[in-house]
Amino acid sequence: MSRDPGALARILRAAARGEFPPADGGVTFVPQPNGRDAGVLGMSAHAVVFADVDPDRVRETLAAASPDPLAAPLGPAFLVALGAHTGRRVNIVDMLTVAPALPGPPTLPLTEVTESDHPRVVRARAHRDEVRVWTTEGGLLALGRGVAGRWEIAVEVEGTAGGRGLGRALALAGRHLLPAGEQLWSQQPPGNARSVRAFQAAGFRPVGGEALLLAE
Repeated sequence: MSRDPGALARILRAAARGEFPPADGGVTFVPQPNGRDAGVLGMSAHAVVFADVDPDRVRETLAAASPDPLAAPLGPAFLVALGAHTGRRVNIVDMLTVAPALPGPPTLPLTEVTESDHPRVVRARAHRDEVRVWTTEGGLLALGRGVAGRWEIAVEVEGTAGGRGLGRALALAGRHLLPAGEQLWSQQPPGNARSVRAFQAAGFRPVGGEALLLAE
């Protein structure tokens, strides 16, 4: 396993450019980029485990978890075993998407706030650094640096404001708030079809699936 803590960041930057690991059914092991971030990233016929683990032991766990080597890395049996091995709790498996920054200010009227106890903001601050928050009528968005220092976005649309394109507008606004030349990442539960459609309409494209291992 590489001992380079920047290995995951390079894999993510390449994926954002459309350059993926070989679709060979293999698993790449890289160290955690920091003490907070650990998990599994599944892409087309290749997985990346970013956790401080023994690769040989984890490969044995993978082989026992499922007869399908392509599905095993993001399957429940392996993720639960990996969580137990690392002493962490498995989060849900998200669809991981990415979009480049856009020039100019967002067209959606936004107000930046420095204090908020909204649950979406509380979660963002627990898992990201440099979090900034903006609100608009019926919703909010938060930007921060998450896994391996990548820029990540989270949006929230109030129930009464749903169904009018606000989710897409917030996701698009996040791209305008991003520093030039950067990529913006977002995780959506695959079952949340409304969120998936909103981010795709805002120009985010799928990269793979991701399950984070959260410290207890």
